[in-house]
Amino acid sequence: MTTHRGSAPVTPRNSTTELGLPARRGTAGVPTLPEGEKQTKKDFTSDQEVRWCPGCGDYAVLAAVQGFLPDLGLRRENIVFVSGIGCSSRFPYYLDTYGMHSIHGRAPAIATGLATSREDLSVWVVTGDGDALSIGGNHLIHAMRRNVNLTILLFNNKIYGLTKGQYSPTSDVGAVTKSTPSGSVDHPFNPVSLALGSEATFVARTMDSDRAHLTEVLKAAAAHRGTSLVEIYQNCPIFNDGAFQLLKDRDEATGRVAHLRAHEPVRIGAEGSPEAKVVVRDPEGRLHVVPEQDVPQGHTVVVHDPADPDPTSAFGLSRLDDPSMQTVPMGIFRQVERPTYDDGVREQVRQATAGTVRDTASLDALLHGRDTWTVDGTRPGQVEQLLEGETTEGPTPAAGEALVEEGEEVYEDEGTP
Repeated sequence: MTTHRGSAPVTPRNSTTELGLPARRGTAGVPTLPEGEKQTKKDFTSDQEVRWCPGCGDYAVLAAVQGFLPDLGLRRENIVFVSGIGCSSRFPYYLDTYGMHSIHGRAPAIATGLATSREDLSVWVVTGDGDALSIGGNHLIHAMRRNVNLTILLFNNKIYGLTKGQYSPTSDVGAVTKSTPSGSVDHPFNPVSLALGSEATFVARTMDSDRAHLTEVLKAAAAHRGTSLVEIYQNCPIFNDGAFQLLKDRDEATGRVAHLRAHEPVRIGAEGSPEAKVVVRDPEGRLHVVPEQDVPQGHTVVVHDPADPDPTSAFGLSRLDDPSMQTVPMGIFRQVERPTYDDGVREQVRQATAGTVRDTASLDALLHGRDTWTVDGTRPGQVEQLLEGETTEGPTPAAGEALVEEGEEVYEDEGTP
């Protein structure tokens, strides 16, 4: 696959500095190494035997992550990888950091708690298309909506691998799998479109086998403060081999991959070559792919701006993709800044606790405030009931209201009034 340029972080137009807030990196608050101390890939390689199928794309992603983490300059004990269930979710075992192999689909929820309660942690989520987009769908979209300071790596191989080849939420229509022997009739998710629809502040797509591009995207995602969603096309050689072969073949990729480079036209192929194509917007606002040398009159060449606060353009680019892989946008779709959920929660806690005295009396006042009442049968308005010849205390009226209006007769047996 051809190497992409221009995936380094851009300066968001709606940056926190322009909003009057201090600009913060994604790793702000996380302890760094002492000056002069360096880390290597070996420092992030655990003593566990890596156990994936031969040829699995996860090996390439693991190597890229292990090779990139030293660049962050963070203490290993302040880095946490949380995973769910699936082949990709073995990731924490192979990194010499803290980690948690959690339950199916819930990694974003657990990571949200960690990121909110511990500002001193760099929190990562590793998940797959089945884990994240099926049972974990709600957890994923709400983490992105809240803009929790997480980096989410979503491995997409369009299949359930660990459970032996059932179709997943990203499997193509007609995909023949163990659970769809006559072909899938489901319409698949587009993970990038889903993330943009959830208004994630950083959304990107890359490929397991493109080490340079994958590393560039990871660096930009880690530097971003807020939820970073990185979709990684990853090959499953056992149950869905060759799913992305058209993009791994250099010649095929040249005519299919739309490179997303900040402030440049969205182009397919080498600039100025006879085969080069560009993405244009027609007078009705729809996007099309046309030869660069033959842009129709009235059509405008799309210049990519990942820092645009409006996700409409990025969403339109994500819809160019289809199962035929005729046009596949690759790179950073969106990279904007807005306040994060975890920073907001911590600030609320600081304000609530600043200058206050917390003691037993204040806790008692909270527990027995005006929104509580005691059910003990002694409140005003108590009514006696006759049950099988015994007089017992009746139910306590809500908010002090009598069960029987004043002047109203009470009948103690089943006789006719």
